[in-house]
Amino acid sequence: QVQLVESGGGLVQPGGSLTLSCVASGFTFSTYFMSWYRQAPGKERELVAGITGGGRAVNYADSVKGRFTISRDNVKNTVYLQMNSLKSEDTAVYYCRVLLASSGVYWGQGTQVTVSS
Repeated sequence: QVQLVESGGGLVQPGGSLTLSCVASGFTFSTYFMSWYRQAPGKERELVAGITGGGRAVNYADSVKGRFTISRDNVKNTVYLQMNSLKSEDTAVYYCRVLLASSGVYWGQGTQVTVSS
């Protein structure tokens, strides 16, 4: 079955960095667009970044452009989100997501990122 397992969250000071990882299984990872979303308390879940199957095209939310970088390793079935210059408003639960044409949307369990001094 499809599984997405995120890791790498934690507590970081403003201006700091974190790298999130999402290990995927149960589908042909290299052929699917992967994305990161986040949900802050009291807010809707929002798209942070996405990357095509081959990794050649990426997109970012305006709020993270220039600070976050999405990448993937199709040998390790892993998608990453490198987050630099973190701000308090980046505090949220971060989720990995994939949309499979045959069976719909899948989410990971999420990883908490807290930016605070």
